[in-house]
Amino acid sequence: MIENSDDLITEERRSNWVRLRTLTALRWIAITGQIATIILAMVVFHLKFDLGGFAVVIGASIILNVVITFIYPENTRLSERGATLMLLFDIVQLSALLFLSGGLNNPFALLILAPVSISASALRPKSSVLTGGAAIALVSIAALYHVPLELLDGEILRMPRIFLFGSWAGIVIGVVFLGVFSWKVASEIHTMSEALLATQMALTREQKLTDLGGVIAAAAHELGTPLATIKLVSSELVDDLVDHDVLREDAQLINEQADRCRDILRSMGQAGKDDLHMRFAPLQAVVEEAAQPHIARGKTVKLEVLGSEDGTSQPYVYRRPEIIHGLRNLVQNAVDFSETTAWIDVTWDARTITLRIIDDGAGFPTSVIGRIGDPFMRRRRPEREIDRRPGYEGMGLGLFIAKTLLERTGAEIAFANGSDRHDLHLHAGRRSGAIVELSWPRERISVQEGEQNKALGENARFDT
Repeated sequence: MIENSDDLITEERRSNWVRLRTLTALRWIAITGQIATIILAMVVFHLKFDLGGFAVVIGASIILNVVITFIYPENTRLSERGATLMLLFDIVQLSALLFLSGGLNNPFALLILAPVSISASALRPKSSVLTGGAAIALVSIAALYHVPLELLDGEILRMPRIFLFGSWAGIVIGVVFLGVFSWKVASEIHTMSEALLATQMALTREQKLTDLGGVIAAAAHELGTPLATIKLVSSELVDDLVDHDVLREDAQLINEQADRCRDILRSMGQAGKDDLHMRFAPLQAVVEEAAQPHIARGKTVKLEVLGSEDGTSQPYVYRRPEIIHGLRNLVQNAVDFSETTAWIDVTWDARTITLRIIDDGAGFPTSVIGRIGDPFMRRRRPEREIDRRPGYEGMGLGLFIAKTLLERTGAEIAFANGSDRHDLHLHAGRRSGAIVELSWPRERISVQEGEQNKALGENARFDT
């Protein structure tokens, strides 16, 4: 089976988390500890060891570290294969030391878990299974075949078989548990890191579009006067060149093109003002701006301003990129998965501002409704979704990005279904699908009373 190329790239990056010098530094620490332990065991506990075997095993680690130090640069990062081989070497080296020092009778046998945990955290599952399997196999061999621990007077130190079996079982379970646990935690951290990066990129893009709107509006304003002059002069030339047909046609063309430029700049200027020149606007206008790209997509989008029960006037809210992008994403989902209609209900009171985005589709799957907003990568899109969203190439991060951006502005977001997904009475035009409710403390996004009547000052960026 061919793996997804994006998955391969993502997993390959995971191996690059580990620097070669990090593993060599850890190996130097291990070598120092191994030598100190052997000396302490011989001097204090009077154990008898085959120093020749220990010298060969520890010497191999020293030689490897010295070669790596002189050959590879300090900033070298390991490939998948290189990291696997390095960790397999450490497992073999530790297993050899266990063979020479009593097998599982040696209390330091638990150290075999260290390279397994590193493998599970930094490598792909296939490589982690390889290192974990090698650790279990070598520990099992060391449990059965090993040089016994012997005192200088000839006494053999050996645990009862039941404790020996318990030690073996504990290490095997530890390899499996720590391997799975480390892999799961590292994968979630990596996924969250990638998702937050995507969120920041989305916010940056929205901010650039906003800034671009300001540039367009300024250009439209500055070019308005010279275009008006061109229009006036060309009109006079058309009137004066009655007897010169060719020149009159040229002047008429200039006049028409000036009109065209005026219309283009008027359109661009309006877009720029919508994006930047007004730092705040009525709540309804901000919601309309967010929903605008998805209104003419073959579905009906109904914006219903329900107002407030306590008579509070409609608030003016800041037109922050996080709010625009987050709402736009939620409206897009509602339109994509609706049958015919999506609703946006807008309410407010003296303390809160509330939006509800509802559609008449099938609603959220019950299996994922509790995890909506978590970043995840979808391996394969269902056929039904491909038919519904043929041009959509998302990777399951859209709701996470929207949720993260909106929560930055102080929003509390809840996801629910209007009715059971298996309700046979569902029909188009009914609020029976997915429901997304957003609630902000009014002071977090609204303009203080009276400020909306002030003249606009210089454009300012909003802190994210």
